Amino acid sequence: MNTMIRTQRVTFGLILAASMVAGAHGATPAPEGAAVYFVTPLDGQTVSSPVTVRFGLEGLGVAPAGVEREKTGHHHLLVNVDDLPPMDKPIPADERHIHFGGGQTQTTLELEPGEYTLQLLVGDHLHIPHEPPVMSEKITITVE
Repeated sequence: MNTMIRTQRVTFGLILAASMVAGAHGATPAPEGAAVYFVTPLDGQTVSSPVTVRFGLEGLGVAPAGVEREKTGHHHLLVNVDDLPPMDKPIPADERHIHFGGGQTQTTLELEPGEYTLQLLVGDHLHIPHEPPVMSEKITITVE
């Protein structure tokens, strides 16, 4: 068989297998009572930059992205996000959807003066929200 055709078949097979695994993943169940919240800052607080943001988590452990462990996840910080990402797909990674795939439980943000909304969303080992989603209330802070 021609090497190029063999390579194309192998590549197609790998793509097909990866899409089947991703589609078969399904939602990771969240333990009953699991909750994520802000330790600091608090809703309505006025702060100065840099802003230290500390994450709290109850009923769920922290594990790095890529590590599939029952009853765990890792944090994602949503900054000024009006519309939540789809809850059945990986959480986007950009300047407004900040991933903490190393299992971090706090961060420091350099923010210009102004008003900001912050929200935490926990993702599983594949960055997909749990079912039901483990998500904080959205808070508003003012940076002076």
